[in-house]
Amino acid sequence: MSGDRSLDWPLMENNITREDLDAVIEFLQGNPILTQSRNVREFEQEWADWLGVKYSVFVNSGASANFITLGVLKQISGTGEVIVPALTWISDIASVLQHGFTPVFVDIDPRTLCMKTEDILGKLSDRTRAVFLTHAQGFNGLTDPLLKTLERKGIPLIEDVCESHGATFKGRKLGTYGWVSNFSYYFAHHMSTIEGGMVCTNDEKLYQLCRMFRSHGMVREATDEKLKQSYIENDPELNPEFIFAYPAFNMRNTEIGAVIGRKQLKRLDGNNLKRFRNNELFLKHLDPEKYRTDFELEGSCNYAFNLVMKKPDARFCGQVMDRLKACRVEFRRGSAGGGNQLRQPYLKGIVPPGEFKKFPETEHIHFFGFYIGNYPDLQESKILELCRLLNGVPV
Repeated sequence: MSGDRSLDWPLMENNITREDLDAVIEFLQGNPILTQSRNVREFEQEWADWLGVKYSVFVNSGASANFITLGVLKQISGTGEVIVPALTWISDIASVLQHGFTPVFVDIDPRTLCMKTEDILGKLSDRTRAVFLTHAQGFNGLTDPLLKTLERKGIPLIEDVCESHGATFKGRKLGTYGWVSNFSYYFAHHMSTIEGGMVCTNDEKLYQLCRMFRSHGMVREATDEKLKQSYIENDPELNPEFIFAYPAFNMRNTEIGAVIGRKQLKRLDGNNLKRFRNNELFLKHLDPEKYRTDFELEGSCNYAFNLVMKKPDARFCGQVMDRLKACRVEFRRGSAGGGNQLRQPYLKGIVPPGEFKKFPETEHIHFFGFYIGNYPDLQESKILELCRLLNGVPV
């Protein structure tokens, strides 16, 4: 171990480039509008075109995208149960709780880190208002049986694609299958607006509600003129510019975020191809006797390398962490979100004590799964060196 060299490997590097900063500097010349305006509208349209949906709504984070989505779901369907994964980011479950829904948890498929289809189908009921599926760590979580069953039962699918920009199922981008899909542009993700997110849909009613929910519930934010006129006619004593249809939120982003996003989007496909090749190389050279290497890569697009111990060996796991720290390789244990959400204090009193034990695949990731940054500038030699170091850790 003493002979290992430092790899100086952060979770993300160079995700806001000089080109992006120059675009912001150019934009700032001439006293421009900084709040939500033309660049936000153009970024929304360009993103919708790239993804393959009709409508997109730019917000200030992926968590806000989740929050608005569940708020609109409550407005349309009322409360009930929402099926969620045990392995996800907190904002998915928090948004379910904050709007009065009951989360129903499902374990993951170890080859995708996404919810097991069989478990989802087994927990559908007449109280299910939606399935909130996280496409974790760049993997696809969709299957034909899931999509066909939800369509037959009329249950909305919400796709969390915050970690999976550009990943596909059957050649079509994730985020185009559900009633609605949410994306994050956090600094460490596939592309970044520093902070930011997007709500995407083909549903006109949902789109209009999301626009209003994003901006205090103001009717003037709707693009449907008939809808706006109906409110104006029903409330003649109100200023048409300040009719608040819902007790909503301020989750708008800025022109600066949109300028960066528009620049980043042009590089996204090329960068994603590099990430895919990096991930293939990483998994190909890991020792399959020590680590899981049989992930389902078809359609995947990973912004991180998933390092998962093959066996639940605490001593070996500790040695791996020591080796990574010694080589200055930044990592996160438990994958995105810190592992099994049912262990978190915010769910105490909501789920029974010890409930986390019912999710063994998530439990394995909680203790023996990690992610390491995968970004376009990584050199092949550096990836191979990391594999050599990991393979050299004694069992």
